[in-house]
Amino acid sequence: MTQYTKNPDVIATLSPEEFYVTQQSGTERPGTGKLLNNKEPGIYVDIVSGEPLFASSDKYESGCGWPSFTKPIEPAHVEELRDASLGMIRTEVRSKHGDSHLGHVFEDGPRDRGGLRYCINSASLRFVHRDDMEAEGYGNYLDQVEDVA
Repeated sequence: MTQYTKNPDVIATLSPEEFYVTQQSGTERPGTGKLLNNKEPGIYVDIVSGEPLFASSDKYESGCGWPSFTKPIEPAHVEELRDASLGMIRTEVRSKHGDSHLGHVFEDGPRDRGGLRYCINSASLRFVHRDDMEAEGYGNYLDQVEDVA
């Protein structure tokens, strides 16, 4: 079984924006994330730990300006915490093993797919294309990835 950890060597290589988002609980500007419009089949993993977080088959266009997903690919890798910053109550989403700030989850997602919207910063994610998943050790998630339009 793969062990995922908060890797200081990886943290040292993060761009300033990736560091700000993942390590300082920041937020990238809406509409600017490199993965916002990605429609390729694959999975999204924590940029720090590599733990699998979301599948392309659960990604959808919410119009919020950040990549949105209906559910985690591996719920045990996602922690949800109360966030009372910015004068409102929200639910923060963090990676379990990497302790990276990912974004927030809201209850305004597609009703027919569970009703949740995981609003996630691109800067906290690394995309692994379906064609590379086996070689990178994510082959056991291939059955959760499908072609997306």
